[in-house]
Amino acid sequence: MKSIVTSLSAAGLIAAVLAGPALAQQAPLKIGVLTDFQSVYSDIGGAGNVEATKMAIEEFGGSMFGKPIELVTADALNKADVAANITRKWYEAENVDMIIDMPTSATALAGMEMSKQFEKIMIVTDAASSDITGKSCSPYTLHWTYDTYANAHTVGSAIVKNGGDTWFFITADYLFGHSIERDTGDVVRAAGGKVLGSARHPLNTPDFSSFLLQAQASKAKIIGMANGGADTINTIKQASEFGIVAGGQNLAGIVMFISDIHSLGLKLAQGLIITEAYYWDLNDRTRAFGKRFFERMKRMPTMNQAATYSATLHYLNAVKAAGTKETKPVLAKMRATPVRDAFTDNGVVREDGRMVHSMFLFEVKKPEESKAPWDYYKVLAEVPGDQAFRPLKDGGCPLIK
Repeated sequence: MKSIVTSLSAAGLIAAVLAGPALAQQAPLKIGVLTDFQSVYSDIGGAGNVEATKMAIEEFGGSMFGKPIELVTADALNKADVAANITRKWYEAENVDMIIDMPTSATALAGMEMSKQFEKIMIVTDAASSDITGKSCSPYTLHWTYDTYANAHTVGSAIVKNGGDTWFFITADYLFGHSIERDTGDVVRAAGGKVLGSARHPLNTPDFSSFLLQAQASKAKIIGMANGGADTINTIKQASEFGIVAGGQNLAGIVMFISDIHSLGLKLAQGLIITEAYYWDLNDRTRAFGKRFFERMKRMPTMNQAATYSATLHYLNAVKAAGTKETKPVLAKMRATPVRDAFTDNGVVREDGRMVHSMFLFEVKKPEESKAPWDYYKVLAEVPGDQAFRPLKDGGCPLIK
């Protein structure tokens, strides 16, 4: 405090004395990105989420309360115990104010326990289980990008309406996959369809042959891929080798990303019906962000990467508006302020922590329809947030009375 005081004028000194407690509490703002740098979800988040966070910090101006904003990163290794240990260390010993990303539902739920214990903010932009704002909701956690309920209702209902009324699931055997299977199965059954079975595989599986053979034998019209990232890519590639689509069954990509389409190529991915919350070529604002991201990463952003930028920027603006880093005033500002940025122009943060916004139903273009690199989607529909996301009253969140 001495170096600050000696540089002040007499008037400034009086102001500083009066504001002493407020100044004292404002240690440098610190953000932690806990992600997957090298495994199955690294393409959809990973280094791209770190870069998106940096973009938001730079756009904000790089400092808060006169001090540079600090950024730390770590790999959760997609393990709940690793995530719990890192989040504990960051909150307790390293004065991290907000943690963002959380690559899997298991890591998110483990981190959320630490967030509750230390009463600090967590924003989930990668993990997808709808339980995050349902039965496991927390007063300190926000869920930003998408969830298994929204994806199931956007894609699942569209496919059932078009005649895909019998399903078999190939499911990642942990909370994320189970949530997709549960939420999509509910949609299928509510629409009069049937779920004929499922096959569950470990995370990061190289060989899907046994699971695909079970799906083929089920004779289901739709094989629902209740997995994500590299697991979904491998499922689609190996399904092609098995001649599954040629044999009359269709694949449903319930949680897919533009990076998946890029890895597959349009020849394999064409015709897939998928849902995303963001696409770089939707409007001028999405294109501007996509271009800036591409200049840095040499690839277009996924919806998770655009959402990480959005959530970070919204958080920073809330801290500034609240005039403090304290958790409760910041969260109050985040909930009171609409989300209007390159990710969404109609976002609202609910009491259960769900950030509600439009979802989009896309069809993947045929190779001959694509006019340029990353020109992959045709927009089939924009689904308003209040139709895509689970109603507040139905989530089972204990915070909702």
